Amino acid sequence: MEDKKLPIGTKLGYGVCDFGGNLFFTATAFVLMNYLTDTVGLAAALAGIALMVGRIWDAFYDPVIGFISDRTKSKMGRRRPYMLGASIPLFVAVVLMFTNPSLIAGAGVSQMTLFFYAMVVYVILCTAYSTVNIPYCALGPELTADYHERTSLNGYRFGFAAVGTLLGAGAALPIVALAPDKNQGFVLLGLIFGGVMLISALVTVFSVKEPAEHPEQTMGFVETYKAVFKNKPYLLILATYIIHILGITVASAIVIYYFKYILGDEGATTLAMVILIVTGMIFIPVSVAMSKRMGKKLVYGIGFVVMAVMLMIIFIFGQTMGVTFTLVMMFFAGTGFGLLYAMPFAIVSDAIEYDYLCTGERREGAFFGIWTWGLKIGQALAIFLMGVTLEAMGYVPNIMPQSASSQLAITLFLGPISAGLFLLAAVFLYFYPITEQRYKEILAGIAEMEAKKGIVPKT
Repeated sequence: MEDKKLPIGTKLGYGVCDFGGNLFFTATAFVLMNYLTDTVGLAAALAGIALMVGRIWDAFYDPVIGFISDRTKSKMGRRRPYMLGASIPLFVAVVLMFTNPSLIAGAGVSQMTLFFYAMVVYVILCTAYSTVNIPYCALGPELTADYHERTSLNGYRFGFAAVGTLLGAGAALPIVALAPDKNQGFVLLGLIFGGVMLISALVTVFSVKEPAEHPEQTMGFVETYKAVFKNKPYLLILATYIIHILGITVASAIVIYYFKYILGDEGATTLAMVILIVTGMIFIPVSVAMSKRMGKKLVYGIGFVVMAVMLMIIFIFGQTMGVTFTLVMMFFAGTGFGLLYAMPFAIVSDAIEYDYLCTGERREGAFFGIWTWGLKIGQALAIFLMGVTLEAMGYVPNIMPQSASSQLAITLFLGPISAGLFLLAAVFLYFYPITEQRYKEILAGIAEMEAKKGIVPKT
């Protein structure tokens, strides 16, 4: 593993895959729930359950693909064969996900048929995405062991991720509007987003060279994951990240409902998300620079606090102050959003290095199998709870105005619920123990361990 500065080409080649990966994240968080309820016509509760089933499947599949990739030996390395093999199925699954069954079967499709279609296709989509994304995430820590270089590498990665998020949030609805109707528009969206995911994955596959040698894996599946769940620093940052994703997903998914049903300006949704994400993109390099001065943990925590404060301001004043005020607050929320992008992935890599010191085995795939599942279970829990709550509070798609209880649910999700989740994540982060000084001690311990085993580190 390299511990010197990585070439810019490697950072760019590695980072570009998350351009497509974040389209998946954004499509799931920002438009998928609304697409299923308002375009497909699936009841909100059934839509939430269908998406939750996909994440339950991930609980079984993600650890398996992580475990398998750790033990893969090929000329391409451990990670890239899976990224290559799953990229085309991922493209197909995205297109199917955004194809309304009514286009195929005609009008009058039953709720159960819509439910099972959404559930099965989403499980396929989650499987393909995991097969690309978990090996991709595991590849990052293998490229460098340097404390700050890992932050830089993830800065490049999440620069691309922010562009993907911008395209997903800012271009999704305009792409849909290009077609004669919403059904055809969402098929077009699936083709474009799926194509970008395919191309970005292939660019990384063919532009990044994996480390050639790794310590032999001796633990079985159960023993591997027992060791993963004994890593206390990892569990703390994992819990932080799951709650982080819960907050981001709730806030992102409810924005379109807030602008449509509370502020009465659905068209401003795209502008709001563009403002949030462009500001976030600007603050990604700021977060990298800040982390060198004050540490990754503090930067991450500041991001949580900023997001919580801005969402509460929108909750208190947004409905009376109107669209322009809310858009200004989205700018300030974007500063916190930018601080949240790269930090968790830079931090978790250090926790995985701690595992190598404790066990003498490198199993980034196993750790990112659980990590990626955590991301997706956070998303699914958020969507599930939103779907069930909105339906229970009387939400009816495309009805203006919504009932008072439905409007209350929408504003609570955007304000106190999302803000509370961000603050809860900050509490878990507070107890994360690996500082820069502690990480230097970990690397010194690894060097001593490798010297005893006769392992010569690459330089």
